[in-house]
Amino acid sequence: MATTATVHQTKWWSGGKSPFNVEYGKLMMWYFLMSDTFTFGALLVSYGAIRFSQNYWPNPGDIFYTFPGAGEANLPLAFVSLMTFILIMSSVTMVLAVYEGHRGNKKGVAKWLTWTIIGGLAFLFCQAWEWTHLLTGEHPALVNGHIQMLSQTISHNPWGKLVEGSAVTDALKNTSPDVLAKLVYEHDHTMSLAQLTALPHDQLAKMINVSELHVHEAGPIAFGGFFYGITGFHGFHVFSGVVINSIVLVMTNKGVFERRGHYLMIEKVGLYWHFVDLVWVFVFLCFYLI
Repeated sequence: MATTATVHQTKWWSGGKSPFNVEYGKLMMWYFLMSDTFTFGALLVSYGAIRFSQNYWPNPGDIFYTFPGAGEANLPLAFVSLMTFILIMSSVTMVLAVYEGHRGNKKGVAKWLTWTIIGGLAFLFCQAWEWTHLLTGEHPALVNGHIQMLSQTISHNPWGKLVEGSAVTDALKNTSPDVLAKLVYEHDHTMSLAQLTALPHDQLAKMINVSELHVHEAGPIAFGGFFYGITGFHGFHVFSGVVINSIVLVMTNKGVFERRGHYLMIEKVGLYWHFVDLVWVFVFLCFYLI
């Protein structure tokens, strides 16, 4: 008795409608954002591993306490909160640009894209000010038994444990006159820095009020590398987003999308911008809050 073999043919997708029911460009943007998520995730996990392997880690309230134009006012996290607000609002304006794109409103898309670009530039300006302040600002740190004025770089961290009492007094005896003059000048501007530098070491030491002097040990070097590396990488994404949004804005004003009959490109760049905003939430949490 003959047997008949039944052949089952698998019907593979032969093109046409996307199996994900998503426009191709938008799907590729999701793939890119997923890969970028892994990159940021690896950086933040590495930061966490190094941080919790240390016996001490800098307190964000000691580092991020300044505000432009506020002088010596102690305003912990006020400036970075402003940066976060600016970025969140730029995400809102991007949502409005996408909404106007769905309506086919060319002027509305151009208006809200412009505000999104302004928000991105404002955030980058704030980050540039913060970096400049940290890189150029000097803070007293106890190093090898004497006080040095250190800034926050990838090789120096002045935000270790707080030193108090006799340890500070002993360190002042071994500190150079130049550093002593800077310490005096921070709290007393009756004499210029040049005049203070010319004074004898003993006289300068007596002019310093130890109770007002906030001296820290040198902190973990890894902090600077991770901070500038991760926030700089995020800042590069914001800069890239500003460039892309600017190009899309020019295309919008020239009527490119109007002739195409859709504003799908606005949705694609909107996905990227929202991703940049979301990543900042985790960067803000890891560096400024915890």
